[in-house]
Amino acid sequence: MKLNKEYWEARYLNNETGWDAGSITTPLKKYIDQITDKSIRILIPGAGNGYEFDYLVSKGFHNVWVIDIAQQPLENLKQRNPKFEKHFIHKNFFELEDSYDLIIEQTFFCALNPELRKEYAKKMYNLLNLNGKISGLLFDFPLTEAGPPFGGSYDEYLNLFDELFQIKTLEKSYNSIKPRDGKELFFIFEKK
Repeated sequence: MKLNKEYWEARYLNNETGWDAGSITTPLKKYIDQITDKSIRILIPGAGNGYEFDYLVSKGFHNVWVIDIAQQPLENLKQRNPKFEKHFIHKNFFELEDSYDLIIEQTFFCALNPELRKEYAKKMYNLLNLNGKISGLLFDFPLTEAGPPFGGSYDEYLNLFDELFQIKTLEKSYNSIKPRDGKELFFIFEKK
């Protein structure tokens, strides 16, 4: 299976979006609520329908960008946020050239082919400003061939990110939404 643009477009067009929670999830909402500097540059990669974007702009953050390989979720975001149309990037994440203070991870990592995980870590590092962070949720269940979503583990994430990032937080998410309860790790990794 090729996890390319056509694959993801078809998933949205056929309404095969089981990962879509319908709103921002509790762990990300609580994390965003404690951010005081509303001027920071934020990226949400593979954002899908982008409820995190909606929440951020409702809280006064205006330097927020979304990138997705599929057009349909970006159109959904544009309909809800027409003033921010220029903040929605239709492109492959690995082709993005820019810099951010914070990158929010929500079901993007687990949707990528596991062979791209080292490239993901390097790309995140390169996209972040000095002292930049990636934060969000990573799945905590065994990595299998069946996916997406593809799983992962605490030890795998430490091995993958420790060289480039200071591991500030990597722990079981205590406030995951019900379908993901016990299957997520909340993390904050700061660029070294």
